[in-house]
Amino acid sequence: MRSFFRATYRWAIRGVKLTVFGTIIGIVGIIGVLIYAITQGPPSLMTEQNTVFYGTDGEIIGEEQGAEERYWINIEEMPESIKDATLAIEDRRFYNHFGFDLKRIAAAALTDLKQMRMAEGASTITQQYARNLYLSHDKTWKRKLNEALYALRLEIFYNKDEILEGYLNTIYYGHGAYGIEAASRQYFNKHAADLTLTEASMLAGIPKGPTYYSPLANAERAEARQQQILAEMEQNGYITSSEKRAAVEASISYADGEEDETQEIAPYFQDQVVTEAAQLLDVDRESVQTGGYHIHTTLIEEHQRILEEQVKRNIPGSAEIQAASAVMDSHSGAITALVGGKDYAESPFNRATQAKRAVGSTIKPFLYYAALEEGYSPVTMKETQPIEIEVKGKSEPYIPSNFNDQYAEEPISMAEALAVSDNIYAVKTHMDIGPEKLGKTMKTFGVEETFKPHPSLALGYSSISLFDMVSAYGKMVKGTESIEGHTIARITDRHGNVLYEYKPTYNKDDAVDRVRAFTVTHMMTGMFDPVLDADYASVTGTPIKGKLTRMYGGKSGTTDNDSWMIGFSPQYVSAVWVGYDEGSKPLEGFNDHRYAKAIWADTMEKIHENEPTAAFIPPPGVKGVYIDPETGYVAGPNCPQERLVYMEESDIPKDVCGGDESKDVDDEFKDDPWFKDVVDWFF
Repeated sequence: MRSFFRATYRWAIRGVKLTVFGTIIGIVGIIGVLIYAITQGPPSLMTEQNTVFYGTDGEIIGEEQGAEERYWINIEEMPESIKDATLAIEDRRFYNHFGFDLKRIAAAALTDLKQMRMAEGASTITQQYARNLYLSHDKTWKRKLNEALYALRLEIFYNKDEILEGYLNTIYYGHGAYGIEAASRQYFNKHAADLTLTEASMLAGIPKGPTYYSPLANAERAEARQQQILAEMEQNGYITSSEKRAAVEASISYADGEEDETQEIAPYFQDQVVTEAAQLLDVDRESVQTGGYHIHTTLIEEHQRILEEQVKRNIPGSAEIQAASAVMDSHSGAITALVGGKDYAESPFNRATQAKRAVGSTIKPFLYYAALEEGYSPVTMKETQPIEIEVKGKSEPYIPSNFNDQYAEEPISMAEALAVSDNIYAVKTHMDIGPEKLGKTMKTFGVEETFKPHPSLALGYSSISLFDMVSAYGKMVKGTESIEGHTIARITDRHGNVLYEYKPTYNKDDAVDRVRAFTVTHMMTGMFDPVLDADYASVTGTPIKGKLTRMYGGKSGTTDNDSWMIGFSPQYVSAVWVGYDEGSKPLEGFNDHRYAKAIWADTMEKIHENEPTAAFIPPPGVKGVYIDPETGYVAGPNCPQERLVYMEESDIPKDVCGGDESKDVDDEFKDDPWFKDVVDWFF
């Protein structure tokens, strides 16, 4: 008997020791797990989300997404009914545990042992959220262990509302909808904030088996689970019995599921927004589309509607020829409208940003800007007649020509040469100042192409994108290199944190000279002034002059395969390109050559209908004088015709047309229509 008690005592002591040892090991293990979880830091809560685009009026213009429909809304935007219904059926002790419901775990473990397999789940909302974020859904012990570690880290570093918010924004509700906002739109075509108790309780039952419990797949099963959820909500005090009864009796109607056939707003513009955002955020396009960003764009929907209408109205739908166009705020560089082709559905290729085409004579304003730096002025006179230019390394000379082989019989001024687009004047000037000069000037205006110093560069036989050209013209009109064509004003993450905001940048080393820029800008108004008509050519704006009701400047350009019109007011710059996608296919007939100017004129007139009259305000350093276009002399009272020209005071001619005293615009500017209703914000 005594030996029995001794043996029992020894076993008892051994048991206590084992228990103490096991407890110590358990405590050490728990501490080790906690230390590991803490040292790993907070797990990222980032998941794929729809990126939303907004116009300048704050309205949504479009969305980008990956393979699924995803949105992120704050927990404050979710109705109490969806939160309560989810907690009641998924994890009613959510706010009282530390990521693990020990009672449910024990019950599930007992069931698993009885069936000798992992048959029963006991995952809390925290564990489910961890699985949705980081893990697969396979039922293995390894996955369960990893899930527990992630859940622990979530509980350590985030509060309960943050975890519930993340869970409700990422859980799968079937039919491609992830998160309660996407589910609400998918099933009921409404925002989650507007869900009724009936609708919320129906949605809360779906995540357990999105295919099995979807009301769109099996209404009977879905309604049975909904009633179970309402019963749980009543039992746990979330709703009263009368609220439950009303929810059960309420009718429920689902979205018809038909595709939204409304036309997407500015699809070419939105493509450019994605491209621009990827560059600004230093991520790939897919990351932009699924990053849940809120991108506030520069689009003015009215401008976009006008531009699309004018392209469609001026070019027959059956015509094979293509078009691209953009409108830019000449004060800020914001692109307010953009078209990259006649039909996005037929061809998403963006001809405004992706295509590079020969720009023709639209390059000449930059040539004359460069010439002003080399001592030229708007009244520098040159003869224009057929010429041959020897080109290094070429056996044949380069022979430029004017349109229809028409030439001046006497010297003409730079201002007149620009207005009638005289090619000989341009090539002579180009070679005189040095053929490398124009390429360097284009870089000053933001065009980073590599330009060969060939005589033909003066006539625009190098290829540049329309987007770059409209931006370059904006710099000229504003007189600063800080203007950059851009489609994005601001980017925020899904929580409203600002990730990017557009700000102009200045380049002191290679800055645009405001005086020369204004001189050229004002010279470009000459394309619409018949006073500058020459005996051999009319000003190039003659075909559309009758459509215009206010002062504009601009330059057209034509090659065998491309037709351009780029013009501006003090408020907006607009560029239009027309041509065939096959770069070798020439323009055909009268209409192919007129489309660009017609689209430009109609667009500019429409977008200016509600704009105040504005003027181009000369900066300090230039002086306005009236010039006789024929001689380049200062106009006197007896001069038969005159044209207002701006230039540096040192460049004003000494000779006077008619031998009389000259008119000084500084004394007479009040009577000139250019200066009526001046807006001082422009410079």
